[in-house]
Amino acid sequence: MPLSRSRILRFLLASALLGAVAAGAGAVAFYYHFLRDLPDLRRIEDYKPAVISTVLDRKGRVIGEFYVEKRRLVQIDEIPRHVQLAFVAAEDKSFFEHKGLDYSGMLRAVLANLRAGGAKKQGASTITQQMVKSLLLSPEKTFRRKFREMILARRIEQHFSKDEILYLYVNQIYFGHGAWGIGQAARAYFDKQVKDLTVSESALLAGLPQ
Repeated sequence: MPLSRSRILRFLLASALLGAVAAGAGAVAFYYHFLRDLPDLRRIEDYKPAVISTVLDRKGRVIGEFYVEKRRLVQIDEIPRHVQLAFVAAEDKSFFEHKGLDYSGMLRAVLANLRAGGAKKQGASTITQQMVKSLLLSPEKTFRRKFREMILARRIEQHFSKDEILYLYVNQIYFGHGAWGIGQAARAYFDKQVKDLTVSESALLAGLPQ
């Protein structure tokens, strides 16, 4: 016996209601798993990393330094453009075009890793994502952390300029040999201030965090 039009309508309405309930439950589960306790972006606005404390004598000569992380903050307008571009070229070529995530880079990384038999040969994290991982999240390698990192990267690009993001990145990263941030790295490797770095010196420093 064929179903009446009213029974078909009730069935469709019930299916739609169940679908809406399932979608709502999925949204709640997604929120609690990924979004509920995301770090506050004000932690970035109030960026005050550990830096070197210098002790001077009465004549202004350095007689001692104290630090937890050997870092010297350098403002973005004190970093020459060729130094900035060296880091962009080494870490995130589309930095000035993307909005936190490089989707084409992700696809290239997936294909490269598949060709390598599943071994991770290429990453796809943008400078923004790397900054998020360093300042806001733990370094654990889990799908949940990676997804939260992507969400935060998008949010950061909405609230901060590219110059602000690059400033945080180059001052936060570790360059090896006890040097944190570009200011200390320039001193440690070349005994120079950042403003005096050459193009080749900038390229060498940009390759060290990799």
